[in-house]
Amino acid sequence: MKPETLLPEFPAASPAQWRAEVEAQLKGAPFDKKMRTPLPEGLTTEPLYTAADVRDLPHLGSFPGFAPFVRGRDASGGLARPWDVSQEISLRDPLAFNLAARHDLARGLTGLNIVLDQATRNGHDPDWAEPGEVGVGGLSIATLEDLRKALQAIHLDKTSLFIRSGSSALPFAALLAALCHKTGLATSRLTGCIEMDPLGVLAHEGRLPHSLEGAYREMAELMRWAMAHAPHLQTVCVHTRSWHEGGGHAVQELAFSLATAADYLRALAARGIPVHHAAPRIRFAITVGADFFTEIAKLRAARLLWSQLTEALGGPGHAQPLTIHVRSASTNKTAYDAHVNLLRATVEAFAGALGGANSMQVSPFDEAFRTPDDFSRRIARNTQLILQKECQLDRLIDPAGGSWYVESLTDALARAAWDEFRAIERLGGMAPALQEGVPQKAVAATAAARLDAIARRRTSIIGTNQYASAKESFPAPAHPDEDAAAFQQRRASMVRAIRTSPLNAQNADVLDKLGSIVNAGDTGFFDRCVQAILAGATLGEITRAIRIKDRPSAPITPVCLHRAAFQFENLRRSLELSGSRPRVLLLTLGPLKQHKARADYATSFFEIAGAEIIQSGPLDGPSAIAPALAAHPATVAVLCSTDETYPDLVPAFIQAARTASRPPVTVLAGYPQDHVKAFQEAGIQAFIHLRCNALETLTSIFRQAGLLPTPVDPHPSQI
Repeated sequence: MKPETLLPEFPAASPAQWRAEVEAQLKGAPFDKKMRTPLPEGLTTEPLYTAADVRDLPHLGSFPGFAPFVRGRDASGGLARPWDVSQEISLRDPLAFNLAARHDLARGLTGLNIVLDQATRNGHDPDWAEPGEVGVGGLSIATLEDLRKALQAIHLDKTSLFIRSGSSALPFAALLAALCHKTGLATSRLTGCIEMDPLGVLAHEGRLPHSLEGAYREMAELMRWAMAHAPHLQTVCVHTRSWHEGGGHAVQELAFSLATAADYLRALAARGIPVHHAAPRIRFAITVGADFFTEIAKLRAARLLWSQLTEALGGPGHAQPLTIHVRSASTNKTAYDAHVNLLRATVEAFAGALGGANSMQVSPFDEAFRTPDDFSRRIARNTQLILQKECQLDRLIDPAGGSWYVESLTDALARAAWDEFRAIERLGGMAPALQEGVPQKAVAATAAARLDAIARRRTSIIGTNQYASAKESFPAPAHPDEDAAAFQQRRASMVRAIRTSPLNAQNADVLDKLGSIVNAGDTGFFDRCVQAILAGATLGEITRAIRIKDRPSAPITPVCLHRAAFQFENLRRSLELSGSRPRVLLLTLGPLKQHKARADYATSFFEIAGAEIIQSGPLDGPSAIAPALAAHPATVAVLCSTDETYPDLVPAFIQAARTASRPPVTVLAGYPQDHVKAFQEAGIQAFIHLRCNALETLTSIFRQAGLLPTPVDPHPSQI
């Protein structure tokens, strides 16, 4: 292909000429190692992309709104309808939730993202729930009155609802339908999604409160009702959260979520809902992380894969567009230097917008360690609003389209994910694969490699394992108005007050209606649930009636959700709880150029543990070490000089440390291989260097110092 030029005055360079110039500047370093970048997905990115890299891509000639929908589900992009600005409001009390929701809706929110607590998701009323279930993780809803309080004065016909209802959405959907009936709102005006995702819940919780067959029975019944009465309300949401927050890479995330959706489509088809009816009522909730271009390509690849899957299952063109909800990641957020999370979330929101999100949730910067307050929710909300209203990204249709790099990466991710998806299909689908532990093991292996790279500081977490603010303390969690036990007791008392009893005529009517649900077949019982709620039944009673003949699922090994920073945060928090901040003395020997590089490295190394760094100032020789140690008592003493000078310095260093009033842990900056064994025998207790595992080395040093008798876990890994 003849190279193109902007102007004839400038000679065109060919790819071969460019490579020759690069290799000359590399001065013998291998081109592949220096210029090509391996990705966790097993792919490799090139240093330069040209038109030749996309010439044969089958999707490249497509348009937005047309198969395979890589460029967006709608021909007009966001011009006709911008993405919904949604926000999770995880307050547990219905009245407190309502105040926050109304406040946020008046300030730019267009979608209401309701996270239900553990008890509500499991279908347990507060007085039947296990200790610690009520109010944990979200909103506690048990009765029609609870839902009325939570949604009062909110225009449900103008606000998209995204309801995180866990493995079964039907009981909560019945509450919502009953509320609409009571307030006179037609359910046909509801938009959004009541999110049912049993395999997603099974993946990260390891069990379901019902069987998978029971979940599919409820899924089909709810979808049939929505098709007839709430056509704009989706009822199934495939979450990629388990795989992303478990540490998996983009190919695993795409493949396992696609396999989950395939199981749902087959289960619905077996219950009389064909793919062309089911597919449009399923959305994907895709977690977007820090790898900017990979995340953009991942969203575009998800639409391509969904189109390919639905077509393979017999879905026509109108069933193939995918609705995508984007949620910024939790796994890369930190408790220390938490305001850096603002920047992380901004990059993720930008990727979501460029990737074509239909709705988006940007996580508040403080969600890693407390319930977000009005300020942090406002900043998160305004992040989206600035991208949408000031940057006007909603007026661009597939802004990433046409980029040779993004198009190549989209195709590569899609192909690799399809291969991985087919491997799951050969196991019989996602449910059997989860029982065998196949996706869990794959994600665990990827996560282990990532955590090892973080521990060795090859992968940076700014403010945690690189460029840490040593004076910062672990942020105090927000204190709720009442503790969890008191809240559960109060909620249980409220529900007990309206609990049904055969002694009351109205309650007898409720029991009669609950009985009709018990005796119903596999279809037609949703309306009976609504009638029972209108008569006074609780969510827990509805759930029991639906599942009276069902049993909980068999447990599986769950995916471990975690934040990448939790190991370093555990270490630093443990040191804080030891009662004294570690003091690290840097003994800098020789002129500045002799010790500066290693002193700077040692400073950065120990600051990630929150240590106080003291520099001795330039020391002339071995005789200056003992006075410096005496002048600056420290927990750890680090010798900083060159490999050539260490044989003369180490004996004096060890002797001075052993005779100090409080002997410090002795550390050498560097790793002089020819002398390591001799230095260890002399008394050097640790070496710090670029190749060491920083987490293990710091833990070992402070254990030897007696500051870590028992590791303390403040539960920062919970997401």
